[in-house]
Amino acid sequence: MMVGNFSKAISIESVSGTGISIRGSDIDTDQIIPARYLKAITFEGLGEFAFRDVRFQSDGEEIPHPFNDELYRDASILVVNSNFGCGSSREHAPQALMRWGIKAVIGESFAEIFSGNCLALGVPVIEMNQEKIEKLQEWVDSTPSGEIVINIVNQTMGYNGEIIEVKIPDSHSKALVEGIWDTTSLLKSNPDEVRRISKSIPYIK
Repeated sequence: MMVGNFSKAISIESVSGTGISIRGSDIDTDQIIPARYLKAITFEGLGEFAFRDVRFQSDGEEIPHPFNDELYRDASILVVNSNFGCGSSREHAPQALMRWGIKAVIGESFAEIFSGNCLALGVPVIEMNQEKIEKLQEWVDSTPSGEIVINIVNQTMGYNGEIIEVKIPDSHSKALVEGIWDTTSLLKSNPDEVRRISKSIPYIK
């Protein structure tokens, strides 16, 4: 990515908070935010509809689900299993999670487009193997007030007195730490630099 003399966005070197666990592999974007909510003109308010169809029956009655549990209402670190965010490439899915209060997602693996959409929001996506994820999920379920600390610079995650190495794509960690993850804000806040660079590109008149 060519940044030139652009003013940077906010650097994100670490994220901390309590956890919330969603179990199951291949949880797709339609489960994260049902398609009928994609008609919204803006992303505002999407948070309340995160996992809507697995949290409520058709008559509005609650179904037992971590996102309905008051113990996890202030959680900000989502812990999931494999291939999370698969299916449609809709950016509404990470938008809904972020607006519910999620600041980072830890899992076994993620759909590539979902991961990229998270990065565009400054939401780090962290990978660990199955054994470590399941151990973390068990701890989160039994310790709702326990803090998780993610160090993006060192690529480690700490909880319950343990420090564990994690995997963050190099391009993601670089963008987060250097504050170049929000490309739209970079462009909007640097109009003079955009004009300068555009003049040097032959196919832009």
